[in-house]
Amino acid sequence: MAVVPAREDQNMTMTPALLGALALAAAALAAGLFGMLAFGRYARMQRSARTLDHALKERTSAPAPASLDPAPSPRGLLAAIGRAGAAWLDTPFGRVAVANEDRRLLERCGYVDAQARGRFFAARVAGAVIAPLIVMTTGHGTAHGARFMMLLFMALSIGFMAPKWFVKRRAQARQRAVSNELPLFVDLLRLLQGVGLSLDQSLQVMVHDFRNVLPVLAKELALAQAQFATGRTREQSMKRLATSYDNEDLAAIVRLVIQVEQHGGAVQEPLKQFGDRLRETRRALLRERIGKLTVKMTGVMVITLLPALLIITAGPGFIAVVHALSGLHR
Repeated sequence: MAVVPAREDQNMTMTPALLGALALAAAALAAGLFGMLAFGRYARMQRSARTLDHALKERTSAPAPASLDPAPSPRGLLAAIGRAGAAWLDTPFGRVAVANEDRRLLERCGYVDAQARGRFFAARVAGAVIAPLIVMTTGHGTAHGARFMMLLFMALSIGFMAPKWFVKRRAQARQRAVSNELPLFVDLLRLLQGVGLSLDQSLQVMVHDFRNVLPVLAKELALAQAQFATGRTREQSMKRLATSYDNEDLAAIVRLVIQVEQHGGAVQEPLKQFGDRLRETRRALLRERIGKLTVKMTGVMVITLLPALLIITAGPGFIAVVHALSGLHR
């Protein structure tokens, strides 16, 4: 009787190399799944942070509720123009018309919401359209040639740049106002801290009771307090105040306020020293201005006072000489 040899099943044989490959594949799959989960969690966290930041901005810059009166008002018209312009800000043309420099100027002017940037965008577009139309309507019989095209280009440029010039002048005026208000702000903060008020109470008092003497800084502090009340930290709420005005002294005061908020400590003596340094700097600037003004007034005095001085001092002698010469001819 023949014995049939047992057939080895090749498909069930698991070699060590095959086991290692399967283990590596499983490890790679697990690492990929873990990476995808981690990336998804990070993306959700970033999206939640952006949503929260956007909600805080909308809450702090939310406009006043609309009136129940159905009649349109100028404020409502401006709000509608601002919303229409804000819809174009993120487009390529909007980023060119309202560049980062323009947005910093608007923030320096106190226009921090999207509607203000939208109104600025609408003003630039309207100026670029209206100014050439005025040139075309007033140029009777000259609507041709290179000179007319040059006039159109100049009108378009002036109409497009006029809103920025206005905003830039306002920003410079507010920057000078901040520099003038800063010594009084430091003294008031030191005084309020000295009577036992907390930092938040001191800022609230300056916002509500000293708005007339600190018109620019009071508005900026009110905005920072509103952002702080909505959940932002003191550093986040006062960041724009420290960076918008290009003022190193103001940035130093903001850093000091943030340090006191975070770590506590006595602040009267540092504020006193800082106020003295500010006043000394202002005295030096005033001396420099007086020196420049004296040099400028010298030319004015030579032009205006020297002729009158010559007439008063040399006039009688000149008249006497004339009379004497006329008597000799007789």
